[in-house]
Formats: sequence, C-alpha cells, structure tokens
Amino acid sequence: MTSFGGRPKKRTSCDAPLAGRSMHQPKELQEKGAGMGKNSLGRRQKMSGCCRGFIPPTILDHLVVAAPVEIRTAVVNSVRQSLMTREDRAGQRVGMEGLIAAGRFASGGFANRIVYDCENKWEPQLLKMRTEGGPATGDDSADNAYKYAGEARDFFADELGRNSIDNQGMELILNVHFGTDFMNAVWDGTQMIFGEGDGEIFSGFARSLDVVAHELAHGVTQHTANLEYANQSGALNEHFSDVFGTAITQHCLGQDSGRADWLIGNEIMGPTLYGEALRCMKAPGTAYDNPLLGKDPQPSHMRDAYTGPDDNGGVHINSGIPNKSFYLVAMEIGTTAAVKVWYHALQNLWHTAQFNDTVQVIVESSRILTKNKQTPLGTPQTVRSAFKEVGLPS
Repeated sequence: MTSFGGRPKKRTSCDAPLAGRSMHQPKELQEKGAGMGKNSLGRRQKMSGCCRGFIPPTILDHLVVAAPVEIRTAVVNSVRQSLMTREDRAGQRVGMEGLIAAGRFASGGFANRIVYDCENKWEPQLLKMRTEGGPATGDDSADNAYKYAGEARDFFADELGRNSIDNQGMELILNVHFGTDFMNAVWDGTQMIFGEGDGEIFSGFARSLDVVAHELAHGVTQHTANLEYANQSGALNEHFSDVFGTAITQHCLGQDSGRADWLIGNEIMGPTLYGEALRCMKAPGTAYDNPLLGKDPQPSHMRDAYTGPDDNGGVHINSGIPNKSFYLVAMEIGTTAAVKVWYHALQNLWHTAQFNDTVQVIVESSRILTKNKQTPLGTPQTVRSAFKEVGLPS
C-alpha cells in the first residue's frame, strides 16, 4: 500500500462514536409497544458495530410523522431498529480477532456468498437459502442479493484488484426478509442485512444492485481507511459507498458517465414515490421533494454544509459535496478511471480524515495513477478543478 508522508495510518476497530441522537425524535419513538419483539437485534445485541443504514435517519424521522396511519408501525419499527443498532455500537466492537474467530475469512481464497432468510424476524442468519454455486431459490430477494453481491465482488476483483471486502476472500453474508416491512438495508460490520420495505413507499432493498453494492462497499471502507462514522469522516464513508455503488451499477448496465442517471436509491422506491431517489450525485439537493420524505437536504458546496447534530453530524447529508466532485471528474475521464483514483485514495486515508485531507490524498492518487498510465494526462488538474467547484479545500 502506498503511504503518503505525514499522515497517520492507524487502523482501529469499528468504534465510531455516536454523534448524538436526533434532536427532533418523534414522540412515537419515545413510547413503548411499537411491535419490536424479544428477538430484536438491538435488545439481544445480535448485530456487531459499524451499522450503516442505507436510508438516512432524517428521512425515516420525517416518515414517522408524514406516513399514512396504516404503515406508521412499520416506519416506527424501522427507526427504532436503526436507533438500537447505533446505540449498541459501543458494546459490540468487533476487532479482527473476533472476525477471524467467527469464520468470516476464507484465508485468501475465493469470496463465497451465503444468503440467509431472516423469516421476517429481527434476527439474522436464521435459515440458509443459497450458497456459492447453488441453484436459484425462486425467491426474488435471495436470488437478487446473491447475483448483485457477485457482481459487486467481481467488479472489485476485475477492475480494482481487490479480493472481496477484506482483500483476503472474506465471505459475503447476505440476510434477506429481515424484520417486518423493515425499511432499510445495513452493513453491520460483518454482514449485509436487507429489509423488504412496506411495498408502497419502499420496495425490497435486496432487489437493487445499487443498494447491495453500496452496503458491500461499507465493508471495504471498514477494512481500508475505516472512516469514523460521524461528521465529515462519516460523510466520506457514505460518499465512498455511493461512488462504488454507482460505478458498479454503471459497469453492470453497460453505461458510461454520460448515459448514467447518477441517482442513488431510485430502484427501491415503491409505487407511491416511483421516480424519486435518495440522492443525486449530479445535482445534490434535487433527489426528492414530496410530503412523505420531505425535501432533499444535500448541499453541493461547502458554503452550505450542514453543521448540526442530526444524521450523525450529517453523514448522509454532506456526502453530497464530494459526490458532486466525483461526478464532475467521471464526466471528464470516465467513471472507471475515476473510481480507480478514489479507490487508490481510500487505501491511503485514515480513521478521522476530513474533507480537506481527502482532497489532498485524492489529488496525489490521481498523480500517481497518471504517472503509471492508468488514468489520462490531465487527471490531477481535472480532480483539483472538480473539488474547487464545490469549495474544497476549504
């Protein structure tokens, strides 16, 4: 791994501090009896630390108030489950020794996929449905999770030279049908977990390549820079998952940067919100605007960066700023070339890296790859210009 001088390279376990619960937590979440049974992951501490949810908490909080009464319980349960898993982080830190003991590594071999059915319970790995090379199950969520995880795995291997999440052939554990109408997908530090949504606002999360690739990429970040999941470091964590997610989706669909829609999360929108998305890398702040979700709060420039406590200090909100920069670079040099620069940089970042740090490292990575003829001449200048357009370095 290339190391840039003067930068701390310590790798820590997944111990990202919680930046504070939402200051606007709806009353429904303060009351008991919202349907979470004794098998709740939060209560039983089944999930490890590093929980990364695909749906931003700001959206779920808005849905608690705005969603129709008939699906309010599903929304409340989804929010509560996300809160529980975040609160459990401190007591569930899983270091490398724990992962090895749990058998998550394949000793440098091929990354096998294992799909589990959670049977609509709040607990992972209940019923093994499909293993590597096994026949299709006929279950859309299971078969799509299997397929999309394989496509993401193969992209990392073929385009970026990475052997699975940990670069050592780590097994890909995929859990589908988690909970009842669970409106989220998460990387919990060792495995991916996908809800089915309510069928109206959100559809099944495992049916989206973008979602599966995004969550798998959180694992890659954990095993490289291990970016702290709060404030600017957390926004970078989300940003890198968006970068890899969109790059993998474009690759598998045979798209180039000019043909791609640059939307994140549009594939999981149910019939009520069809056409909306969660984020737009091309134009942050335009992904959605409706009574159910509210208005997309993502900024596209540092002058508008969110500085409050919600969303772990804006991890999903402020990711729009570097997302816009990646889009601008990809439009100039192509998405595949751009993602190679970003992946090279990720391996040289550290746990508490900030936006300004990341600009410096990405520019240096672009110079190195240009020197090695992996990216076109002028790439460092393109990268600098793209970051300047969003107010970075600030």
